[in-house]
Amino acid sequence: MTAQSIIHKEIVIKGRVQGVGFRINAKRVADSMHVQGQVKNLLDGNVWIMAEATPDIMEDFVSWCKSGPAMAVVKEVDITDGEVQHIQGFTILYS
Repeated sequence: MTAQSIIHKEIVIKGRVQGVGFRINAKRVADSMHVQGQVKNLLDGNVWIMAEATPDIMEDFVSWCKSGPAMAVVKEVDITDGEVQHIQGFTILYS
């Protein structure tokens, strides 16, 4: 991946997305797709993801976020573009 081809997204997933393995599955999917970033639960019950990848990979990752793991019920996904931060790895943040 060249630096020019990487895009940055902040993704907020809303619905029944906590207590269903969303973060660990997001990490598993991100690692398999070579998506770099972070995921954490928010106090309001949503899940936040910061992700960096090529546009094609990002499209696939966002598509996964719209359904999530088997027990999740995703009602809404808000996506915001941002500046590439050249994150290395994909980590779960615990707040």
